[in-house]
Amino acid sequence: MDKRIVGALCCALWVLSTGCGDECVDQFDCRSDKGQPAEGQEWVCTGDNECEQRPIQTPTPEPDAGGGDDDAGVPDAGAPDAGMPDAGTDDDAGTPDGGGQGTGAKGDACTASGDCGPGLRCEGAPLTCQAMHVAVTGRDDAGVSAALVMRYDTPGMTSLSAAGTDSRYPRWGPGGTHVSFAQGAVDTATEKSAGELTVREVPLVEGQGVVVADGGTGNTEAFRSMEWEPGTAIAWVRQNGSQRSGISAVTPGGAGGVVQATTTGAFPDWSRDGTTFVFNVNGEGLFTSSGGGTAPTPLANAGVTAEQAHYNRVNNQLLFLANPNNELVTFEGDTTPTPLVRLYNIDVTGGGAPQLVADVSTEASTDGTVDSFIASPIWAPDGTWAAYVRAYYYRPTSGGAVLCGGAVSPCQDRSGNVIFLRAINPQDGSATGTEVRLVDDGTLPSFSPDGRFVAFIKAGQLHVQRIDPVTGAQEGAAIIHPKAGFTLQTGDSDDHRPRWQPR
Repeated sequence: MDKRIVGALCCALWVLSTGCGDECVDQFDCRSDKGQPAEGQEWVCTGDNECEQRPIQTPTPEPDAGGGDDDAGVPDAGAPDAGMPDAGTDDDAGTPDGGGQGTGAKGDACTASGDCGPGLRCEGAPLTCQAMHVAVTGRDDAGVSAALVMRYDTPGMTSLSAAGTDSRYPRWGPGGTHVSFAQGAVDTATEKSAGELTVREVPLVEGQGVVVADGGTGNTEAFRSMEWEPGTAIAWVRQNGSQRSGISAVTPGGAGGVVQATTTGAFPDWSRDGTTFVFNVNGEGLFTSSGGGTAPTPLANAGVTAEQAHYNRVNNQLLFLANPNNELVTFEGDTTPTPLVRLYNIDVTGGGAPQLVADVSTEASTDGTVDSFIASPIWAPDGTWAAYVRAYYYRPTSGGAVLCGGAVSPCQDRSGNVIFLRAINPQDGSATGTEVRLVDDGTLPSFSPDGRFVAFIKAGQLHVQRIDPVTGAQEGAAIIHPKAGFTLQTGDSDDHRPRWQPR
């Protein structure tokens, strides 16, 4: 993503209005209510929803992977070290899905996850249907990040690292029996350290964990844009100084160690075959790669502004963001404009022009307009729905734009972030019907493997909403997980998206 979009886009994802004057959701809430913090301090919204000033622990968020001129290099040409590692032994097979949706209730005996009802998977000894886990990154009141897992339907979080040890960015392995995360990372204004890429088994056993890479072997100062299942390897984008570009990978339990999969690019996302991934190169668009020393394949029809692509699990269609018309807006306090991105879908193998899924919007307002752009897109696994965030802002006839739900503006009482769903025809990839407004003030939506639930972050908490698979409408009230001492993070965009345990 272009560096100039990051500040405004991250703010758009952070602006979550509560409607309560004394309570807070995040540091922007505190800043809005209490003004700028003292020099060397930052606002922290504690687990009790109170604003406190504390010494700055982390810098302003850096560009999302793939952004800026530092990522403008040519795509990897298939250097000798570009091959993917050996897949090794498949220790993550777990209990297979079974190819369908069963009727087994929680606690019922099963032989495969396909025997279990919505939200459940087959696990344990003896095998029974149990609620799937969701993994997130939180931050405690002391400012320490924690990779957390929880059953989607039951309050209570389990940290993947010991108390006081930084951990972040949890990712599930195929089959859902292993989870990876970065442990011991340091990310401050004066120091950066990637820590260790660690893998643990599920169920969790105290002290159990295997380090599969570190900052040295991974050639990175941070494990960013990590993705694992359905891939056979864990992929990440390398970060060195201000440059975040190039993809590396490692297969836990496999031979070969860390390999350099591409020399440039960012935002890797695995296809359903587990060996091919898509990525973007700034200013050049989308490419697919399967390693093995072969040159990546460009997806020319997606356009040079395409980025942040995602596969579903049933076909070769890709969701991606793009700004083909080079439309920009400058936000109050910014010196560089922000691109106004739209959401598209394209078939990797069928070619053809991209199909518009969600457009920017504009409506008349006092002395200006209230507009929106798109962020955080994701598929339902079966390719029948796309979820995304519409970020709303006020653009005055003169002066800088401001995000809704925050600073004083004609839209200060409107939600700055709204999660929408849009139905997609899996056969031809076209968007159908009208977009379905799922929830206000939420961000980073994520579908369950069976497509019946959407997890998202709102007010620093995990929310899980059941939906009608035909209409996309809410079914019942959302399940809300109390903070329990952790405020769930959203500032690193897709890095902080909730991740569902595979079924």
